[in-house]
Amino acid sequence: MRSIKEYNVGMTIEVNDRMQKDYSYKLTEKMGDKADDYGDAGFEPELTPEEMLAAGVFEGKYLNDCTEEFPKEWFEKSKKKRVEVGKPPDYKLNRFKIKSRQSLVIWQENHWVLGDDPRGWFQWYCRYWLGRRADVDGFQKKRWKAFKRHRGQVKHNCEPGDLECRPKQRQALLQWAYDPYI
Repeated sequence: MRSIKEYNVGMTIEVNDRMQKDYSYKLTEKMGDKADDYGDAGFEPELTPEEMLAAGVFEGKYLNDCTEEFPKEWFEKSKKKRVEVGKPPDYKLNRFKIKSRQSLVIWQENHWVLGDDPRGWFQWYCRYWLGRRADVDGFQKKRWKAFKRHRGQVKHNCEPGDLECRPKQRQALLQWAYDPYI
């Protein structure tokens, strides 16, 4: 496992996990830098992948076999919010304690899995955050922007700070890098 300090522009990351073998990508941007050639206007995620994992997302199942690809700090801070590889998902590990994930089959049927990211949007976001740029960046950013409507619904229908109001939408916001504590 590598430390976050080891991820630098020019680095090539090799991927060999349960869903992807012999794939590699190069970091072409500084970690966390959102500027690129794919149109970043309005793409301002409020949470980093590390913050999302630590808060509790995807019922503890996400990236559990990807510890060689991503910074060890992401996994250290989310230890209590993850299940072991091979164990079933646990919705109680989610920040809002609700079921929040659909099967990969459903993702594939809905064409939510694109390009070189077989795990979907969050895997794309993690790789983008690290500094990888890909042809699907513009499309994924549009998907992120379209999700913002849920934030407006929570703001419109809930009292500020009432985290019991619309927990499913709040969990979904968290899983799309929006701050759910509005």
